[in-house]
Amino acid sequence: MSDIEQERASTAVDVSRKSDNKISNDSVSLLSTPSNKELEEEKGDLQRPSEDETPASVSPLVPSGINWGICILCLMVAFGGYISGWDSGTIGGFEAHTDFLARFGSTSGEGKRYLSKVRTGLLTSMFNVGQAIGSFFLGRLGDIYGRRIGLIVASVIFIIGTVIQIASVKAWYQYMIGRIIAGLGCGLIAILSPMLISEVSPKNMRGAMVSCYQLMITLGIFLGYCTNYGTKKYHNSRQWRIPLGLQFAWCLFMIGAMLFVPESPRFLIEKGRIEEAKRSIAKSNAVSAEDPVTIYELDEIQAAVEKERFVGTASWKDLLDTQHKILQRVVMGIMILALQQLTGCNYFFYYGTTIFKAVGLEDGFETAIVFGVVNFFSTFCALFLVDRFGRRTCLLWGAAGMTCCMVVFASVGVTRLWPHGKKAGIVSKGAGNCMIVFSCFFIFCFATSWAPIAFVIISESFPLRVKAKGMALATVSNQMWNFCIGFFTPFISGSINFAYGYVFMGCLVFAWFYVFFFVPETKGLVLEEVDVMWQEGVLPWKSAEWVPPSQRNADYDADVLANDDQPVWKRIFGKTNIDKNMVNKKANEKTEAEINDEIEAEINDKTESEINTEKESIVPSVPESTRESVLESNPKA
Repeated sequence: MSDIEQERASTAVDVSRKSDNKISNDSVSLLSTPSNKELEEEKGDLQRPSEDETPASVSPLVPSGINWGICILCLMVAFGGYISGWDSGTIGGFEAHTDFLARFGSTSGEGKRYLSKVRTGLLTSMFNVGQAIGSFFLGRLGDIYGRRIGLIVASVIFIIGTVIQIASVKAWYQYMIGRIIAGLGCGLIAILSPMLISEVSPKNMRGAMVSCYQLMITLGIFLGYCTNYGTKKYHNSRQWRIPLGLQFAWCLFMIGAMLFVPESPRFLIEKGRIEEAKRSIAKSNAVSAEDPVTIYELDEIQAAVEKERFVGTASWKDLLDTQHKILQRVVMGIMILALQQLTGCNYFFYYGTTIFKAVGLEDGFETAIVFGVVNFFSTFCALFLVDRFGRRTCLLWGAAGMTCCMVVFASVGVTRLWPHGKKAGIVSKGAGNCMIVFSCFFIFCFATSWAPIAFVIISESFPLRVKAKGMALATVSNQMWNFCIGFFTPFISGSINFAYGYVFMGCLVFAWFYVFFFVPETKGLVLEEVDVMWQEGVLPWKSAEWVPPSQRNADYDADVLANDDQPVWKRIFGKTNIDKNMVNKKANEKTEAEINDEIEAEINDKTESEINTEKESIVPSVPESTRESVLESNPKA
């Protein structure tokens, strides 16, 4: 490289560095002069941020490693899901225990004790009614007193319901009332647990952390199955009172865990507790309270909170707002959590013991444990998949996989399980084994997709102002469908047997299309950016290409993502055509060494006369004092 080319590179670097320290606030740095802007347009929009400053429009880089501290704290919050899962895992076994039947059942003509279909449905599903009521009427506690206090209150309510259940002696309706009250607490947990996790976890881990709520549900279901298997050897009330009594320990652990978990920074900012919010954000991102990452996220949340304050306190009527896409999000939340139940998951979880007896297995408790193991360990896969491949992709593949499994399960049950008819009582062992295998495949597909990711979607989609109300309605939808499946399944199964699976298959097909056309991708976005994406009207099947405003370049065209003239079949089976000019600004961010290399490459492509011309246009634009300093260190320049 010639002397004058070396001088050009040295001058460019020295001036840009000294301008940071010597040029006054109203001065223009070397790389922002008019002549240089023209040069940038010609040479590929090369940009060089200041060494000592991070541009306000670009978010600082969050540490990319795993923050094990926040992982443990999120698991503590997610433990609320364990309480709900424990109930789901034990109630089906209770209804098969001899002492439970003797106390709360009816007597048949042959003198045997049994639970009628109505009583079975009520004992199983009234818990879900309690959850729906709790989520709808108690969800505001998290906005008034904080997420942590709300979870403590929920645990206390659940304890009260458990006491009523344990105290039941002969009256089945007393047991049912206890389940309704326990459901109130679980309904509040179902809102506040995913909400708090989504608000304290860093964006690069948020999907996995919210999925931990479902992981805890599966752990509770699995250990509930195991406990039922362990207590079936008793012949008195210990069969069902021991599992119920253990719920005290789970609730006390939940209350104790809330003493160590950071409060939601969004709640703290809303209440004016800025320093506490700063510490909470710093803890979530494993940085100091004064780190640029902390300050940037604090400013983003403050701006969102101030915007919502300007609009005013949200009412239920605000959920009908279509201008800011609130109604669309409410409908999506309701549909996603409704479809989570309509996959047929709880058909297996609630009545797994009964199903396995129907396919010829005498000890349904043992095979239910197999379900629990598959469910629990499959959810670990979801922790990896949700932030690797995104929410939409996991939901779509999960729905497709469950559809295939349900087709096989239902078809074998209808056509092969009873070769000589159900009344003959002869069961095909091969058909029964096939049904169990595809039941496990179904649970795997569910646990890696719809089970955790439905909660991730609703915890990310709503703006802070209406978040509690939106999540409450979605949870009510989830629990009411849960109630319907729990209550009506004994009647439907008794009428059409395993053809019931075709009903769920139809729901799964509908779920696939609903996700494709109505559920956007939110992977890798902070919660405030998710709100912006919704307001811009991005089409869900193009949402993976959406770029936040802080990372866009001048050529970004938001309208391309909000419109699509392709036929429907091309939208589903074809690749999304995105304008090549829409480039993520982050991809253009360079290290100092890379920028210097590119400047040098530019210089090598220039003639000596071009470099002299640029010197004359660049150097005079710098203040006199800085120019003299540069010329002293570079006399030839």
